[in-house]
Amino acid sequence: MNIFITILLLLAGIVALFLFVALLSKKGYDVQRDIIMNVPVQEVFNYLRHLKNQDHFNIWVMADPTAKKEFTGEDGTKGFLYAWNGSKKAGEGEQEIKNITDGQIIETEIRFVRPLAAIAFANYKTEALSENQTKITWNNASAMKYPLNIMVPMVERMLAKDMDTSLANLKKILEN
Repeated sequence: MNIFITILLLLAGIVALFLFVALLSKKGYDVQRDIIMNVPVQEVFNYLRHLKNQDHFNIWVMADPTAKKEFTGEDGTKGFLYAWNGSKKAGEGEQEIKNITDGQIIETEIRFVRPLAAIAFANYKTEALSENQTKITWNNASAMKYPLNIMVPMVERMLAKDMDTSLANLKKILEN
């Protein structure tokens, strides 16, 4: 019986430690990645503003090519809605263009339904470095509820890696 109580106390201690660490952890993330392309800023911006183009470079969108997709509104304009419902890997959700400043920034809100309900904000910013060179800055931000916020460092690493891969895909498409 003493071994059972010891194991139970050990498990309770591990759970308490987990909850305590989550209490002290960041409550959200804001991952920002950028890349420089040898393409004029307006050409880059005009490609990015159309959410349907994510099918060709964004590895999250490309995760399930058989996902059911629905579109509402005019792609590339404020209010356009890109909804998907796919496999366990792709999940279900929608992305809406919330604001566009021509040639500069595209602000979107992503509402995930599954595998986990959440809201994130993803923005693309384009900046002309020269006549034929553009810097793209992509950020992705969200809050995570306690105690899931303990996963913020892991989410940040995963997002940074995936965003870098997607931006490299985008560079390959636009420079060719």
